[in-house]
Amino acid sequence: MTDLFQKLESLYPALVELRRDLHMYPEVSLQEVETPRKIAQYLEKLGVEVKTGVGGNGVVGTIRGGKPGKTIALRADFDALPIQDQKEVPYKSKIPGVMHACGHDLHTAALLGVANVLSQVKDDIEGDVVLIHQFAEEVAPGGAEAMISDGCLEGIDEIYGAHVWADHPIGHYSFHEGYTMAAADTFDITIAGKGGHGAMPHQTVDPIVIASHIVLSLQQIASRITDPLKSVVVTIGAFHSGDAHNVIPDQAHIKGTVRTFDEEVRDRTEQLIQQFSEMTCQAYGAKAEVLYKRGHMALCNHADQTMKASNLAKKLFGEENVSDKEPIMGAEDFSFYLNEIPGSFFFVGGRNPEINATYPHHHPRFDVDERAILGIGKLFLSLVFPEVVLAHSNHKTDHSTK
Repeated sequence: MTDLFQKLESLYPALVELRRDLHMYPEVSLQEVETPRKIAQYLEKLGVEVKTGVGGNGVVGTIRGGKPGKTIALRADFDALPIQDQKEVPYKSKIPGVMHACGHDLHTAALLGVANVLSQVKDDIEGDVVLIHQFAEEVAPGGAEAMISDGCLEGIDEIYGAHVWADHPIGHYSFHEGYTMAAADTFDITIAGKGGHGAMPHQTVDPIVIASHIVLSLQQIASRITDPLKSVVVTIGAFHSGDAHNVIPDQAHIKGTVRTFDEEVRDRTEQLIQQFSEMTCQAYGAKAEVLYKRGHMALCNHADQTMKASNLAKKLFGEENVSDKEPIMGAEDFSFYLNEIPGSFFFVGGRNPEINATYPHHHPRFDVDERAILGIGKLFLSLVFPEVVLAHSNHKTDHSTK
C-alpha cells in the first residue's frame, strides 16, 4: 500500500493554507457558522458521510472501512477565543477581537488532512473511522456534552484527541495515563452589607472588609484542609466593590475558579466555599449569596489506549522525542468523551523560537509551528493503521515534517 505518510506530506501545503484561512476568519464558541460549513464542504468533496448540526454546531464525518474491525473516533475542536490578534503575520485574524489563540485551527486542518488520506484508502481500513469536529470547547458547558447527547459516540469503540502544545518544542510528543487535566468550576459570591459614609464605618456593615476575609479564608482550602497529596486550586480572579474614595458600598462581588482531579475534593471544595462565605458574613452581620457552577470534568486517560498511542509515537518519532506529560490544572472537555468510552488525549509540540512561536496559549501573540499538523496527522493515521508504523520502525520518519 502506498505510504500513508507520504500522502499526508503531499497535502501539507494545502493544509497550511486551510489552517491559515481558518486563522484569518475565526469564530468564537457557540457562534460558529462558517467554520463548520467549511469543514462539512471539505468532507463532502472527499465522499465522506457527513452529519451537520450535531449537538448544535458540530460536524461528524464517517469513513466506512472495507474490512471488519473496531470503530475509532478522532476529534478536533474548531472554536476561537474573544482575544485581539496582535501577531504581525500575513494570516493575522481579520475579525476584530477574535483569534485562534489555542491552536484549534491547526487541529481542524490536521484532522481534515487525515480524512483526505483515509478516504483514499478506505477499502484497506479495518472497521470505521468517525471524525468528530467539535464546536465550543472553550466554554462550559462545552460542545462535547451536546454532541454526545446527540449520539456522536454511538457505536464507537475508542476515541483519540490531540492538542498542539506551546510548551513543547516542535517534534516533541507527550502522553499520560490517568488524570491529565483538571475539572474546572467557577464561583460567584455576592456579599450584601450596609453602606454608608467612609468616615463613619461603625454605622455600616462593610462588605469590602468581609469579602477580604472570605478571600483569605478560601486559601486555607488548599493549604490547611485538603490532603496535601491531592490537588486543588482555588483562585480569585475578580473582586469588585464600590467606586468612591469615601463611600462604603452596600455590596462586594468575588469571582473565582476551582481546579481539581478528585471528585471528592471537588465536592468538598464546593461545600467549603459555601460554608466559609456564609459563616464569615454571618459573623459580621452581612449576607452571602454563592453561585457555584460546574464546568468540564477532569480528563482521565485510559491505560491501554494511552500506552498504544505512546508506543506508536516512540516507533514513529523516536523514544527521545516522547515523554510522560505532567498533569496540569488546565481543563478540556474531551474529558466527557473519555467518561463514556476508552481513549486518550495527547500533546504535540508546536513551539519554535525561530518563527516567534513562543507565546503561551490564550496569549494575543500566540502562534505555533504549522508542522505540528503533520505530527498530529501521523499519530492519528498510525492509530487507524498501526501496522504501517511497525513497517516503518526500522527507519524512523522525520519527527513531523517533510
